[in-house]
Amino acid sequence: MKYLCLIYGDESAWARMPKGDMGKMNEDYGSFTESIRGSGHYLGGEALQPTTTATTIRARNGAVTTTDGPFAETKEQLGGFYLIEARDLNDAIQVASRIPGARTGSVEVRPILSFS
Repeated sequence: MKYLCLIYGDESAWARMPKGDMGKMNEDYGSFTESIRGSGHYLGGEALQPTTTATTIRARNGAVTTTDGPFAETKEQLGGFYLIEARDLNDAIQVASRIPGARTGSVEVRPILSFS
């Protein structure tokens, strides 16, 4: 079964992180990614640009409106994701618990809905 692991953290904390700590975090992400590639869990994943680059759209009554930034102000922002293959939710949780961002933020694990 496919699961999406959404990685949330405080963007302002990322911006204040010392260079050495940021370098270590990037190394940890590289190691984690290689480990789930090797285990067969990895299907995809990317980091996202900061929320200041986001555009939220709404389509209502035939009109499309856009707003700069995310839909809502939150303490944690979506910073990236992994798409994984896992046997079940417990397997997905085990994989997601090793994502480096889980140490400083949170990771939401959601099953992918299959329409087939």
